[in-house]
Amino acid sequence: MAAKRVFVTGGRRGIGRGIAYAFAETGADVVINDLVDDAATRDTLAGIAARGGRGAFVQGDVADLAGHAQLLDAAAASFGDASPRIDVLVNNAGISVAVRGDLLDVTPESFDRLVAVDMRAPFFLTQALAKRWLAAPAPGRAVITISSVNAEVASLNRGEYCIAKSGLAMMTKLFALRLAEAGVGVFEIRPGIIATDMTAVAKERYDPLIAGGISPIRRWGEPADIGRAAVALASGAFAFSVGEAIRVDGGLALRQF
Repeated sequence: MAAKRVFVTGGRRGIGRGIAYAFAETGADVVINDLVDDAATRDTLAGIAARGGRGAFVQGDVADLAGHAQLLDAAAASFGDASPRIDVLVNNAGISVAVRGDLLDVTPESFDRLVAVDMRAPFFLTQALAKRWLAAPAPGRAVITISSVNAEVASLNRGEYCIAKSGLAMMTKLFALRLAEAGVGVFEIRPGIIATDMTAVAKERYDPLIAGGISPIRRWGEPADIGRAAVALASGAFAFSVGEAIRVDGGLALRQF
């Protein structure tokens, strides 16, 4: 893993930060991307360095498809060496619904916003990088997409989010099939209830649910839990697996009766 160069979209904070830190602990080079460059960005870069990795930041909007080529170029060349490259893409950038509410009240604007960021952007970013990889084959490459337990578990108060995340599940299967012969590992991670800024707004709702056993492991998930799973999938340890979805949800999606 120390020779890997990893590109994490939405890596400035939350789950993205946890993923960046986990790769840094292996000695990997980690490029994080986000919409803004602020104190959180600098904190994450400092955390990467403290864990033994080299860190870089590339500002950009993954939903801007016209900017994907420039984004990938910048990520590949972040460390200024003679062999610009990306070995691992982690599609992590995403948003939640602006307003939780009745499925019957979902607007086209809210639907389009979710799909543009959470599904359309990672599909076309992966497509763009895959074309580059196929033009210059090399071993040890991987695409890891962070979806959600909502890829399979319905939440009526954020239907558009569920639809976007279920789309990522099929996206993973499709790219896995297309890139398997090139030796690219393509995987999906489905987080459960993870303690981040995004979920903080629902803490009062989730705390009693977790305490009451909504998941067999009765605690909040941490970004580090997702990070460790991403490192394992990118390591090559699952060389005879492809297109798999790994739940990191404390057992939330397990059927119980």
